[in-house]
Amino acid sequence: MNRVRAKLALFVAEVFASVPRKDQRAKGDCYLRGLMMDGRRKSIQAMASQLPDGNEQNLQQFVNQSPWDPVPVRRRIAQRMVPLIGPDAWAVDDVSFPKDGSMSVAVAHQYCGALGKQANCQVAVSVHAVTDTASCPLQWRLFMPEEWAGDVERRRKTGIPEDIGHREKWRLALDTIDEPARWDLTPPVLVADAGYGQNAWAWTTSRAAPGTAGTTTSPSSPPPTPSSLNSAWPQKLTHRPHPLPDPRRPPRRAALLDRPVHNMPPAPDATPDQTPPSKIYLDLTESY
Repeated sequence: MNRVRAKLALFVAEVFASVPRKDQRAKGDCYLRGLMMDGRRKSIQAMASQLPDGNEQNLQQFVNQSPWDPVPVRRRIAQRMVPLIGPDAWAVDDVSFPKDGSMSVAVAHQYCGALGKQANCQVAVSVHAVTDTASCPLQWRLFMPEEWAGDVERRRKTGIPEDIGHREKWRLALDTIDEPARWDLTPPVLVADAGYGQNAWAWTTSRAAPGTAGTTTSPSSPPPTPSSLNSAWPQKLTHRPHPLPDPRRPPRRAALLDRPVHNMPPAPDATPDQTPPSKIYLDLTESY
């Protein structure tokens, strides 16, 4: 345990080297240890109660109010972890955080991949360096729904800067891959969830994209249906467009065409004028 603690201290010293004050770096060390401890809840209150040097007020101030720039910290983490992981690809996708209430920044009723349905949540667009066995977030952006763009009261209470507004998810995705490119990091392959493929043309403008971008689907991907006001692309279906066959009923046949079938060759023993009208039948026992 002492050896792990020493390695963590070296990691914190390197990653938080850009943080100006010593007490801020100490809180960063405390916060990381809290994230690595056992327990499902990783709220500041829960972590502070488990740490011997945990102070809820100090940790809350470090995360929410302390004036330090997170970009150099993210840059150092990315530059350190990419060589260690040796990623096969960079993956762009949504990360969702289910929430209660309406005062968390950018929370809205929208598609939540963590729950697989529409729910009250926050959504971030992230890019991860990935392999079959490891992954590391390189950059991320919180998605700001349109309803927050003009909500002056909630923006004031949650401390959102005036220059931060609604931006489509595909544009946030381009931002997340362009910034690591400015850190001299290049993806071997760039893949994205299927929702981002609707704007695949824009990916060729990215600094990091090698000219094309692949899209992939996942169980958490919302299906392609019309967008809602809170999202930049398709939302989850609310009804099934076609009912599935009832397995309790015997197979049945349905006549689809009760008229002559055109563009079909005549029977060998008949001429075109003697070809009788035909019907096509479809067995409806096959599942979707």
